Amino acid sequence: MSAQGDAGIPVTVKAALFDLDGTLIDSEPRSRALWRRLFAGHGIDCGEDVLDGLSGRRSREVIEEHLARFGRHATADRVREELTALNGAPDLPPVRLVPGADRLLRRLRRDGMALAVVTSGGLRYAEDHLTRCGIADHFSTMVSAEDVTHGKPDPEGYLLACRRLGVAPGDAVVFEDSAAGLQAGRRAGARCFAVGRAAKTPALCRPADHAVEDLALAPVVGRAEAGRRRAGTGAEG
Repeated sequence: MSAQGDAGIPVTVKAALFDLDGTLIDSEPRSRALWRRLFAGHGIDCGEDVLDGLSGRRSREVIEEHLARFGRHATADRVREELTALNGAPDLPPVRLVPGADRLLRRLRRDGMALAVVTSGGLRYAEDHLTRCGIADHFSTMVSAEDVTHGKPDPEGYLLACRRLGVAPGDAVVFEDSAAGLQAGRRAGARCFAVGRAAKTPALCRPADHAVEDLALAPVVGRAEAGRRRAGTGAEG
């Protein structure tokens, strides 16, 4: 698997499912700063290896996993409230659209492909950032933390997105930037692209079928475009 994927062999599918943070929007610096600030406020050591393990997962599950470190009187609800309050700090890094994301989304929509977001974040958070980045209208459905019982690496979110879109997981491709997300996509039965940080990190992209550092170059096409290419009439997007 190369860093730019199998550019000469397009993956032909009916639907594309996207993680949000780190895949479509560059929120990783903000997320890592937020978690670091939360842990530091309680005197908890939080190294890069710990932060790597939080990527792609629901905050509820992360907090429950580390709850004992916050002291015997801490509750998951109180820690989540604190995390939410810290997220409003004006000095946190800003969230930006990942380069190439809008170009890829426009190309896939033009080809009639069904698109969905499957995020470990909350619905309001996801809707807000998709709207701010100008890409909300590309998606037919969105699966958020509130929609599932089990977060990534469990495949529940991706399986739900496929049901909502009316496609089999084998006819879908997943774009993810975390090991947990890639594992979820693979367990659902979809083809998986490692993007962003995962595309550059062998340990993170092991569950992926392909890796691509520039979303705009992802070799994914819908069945209509695949037919045009076979007929020699395909156009670059």
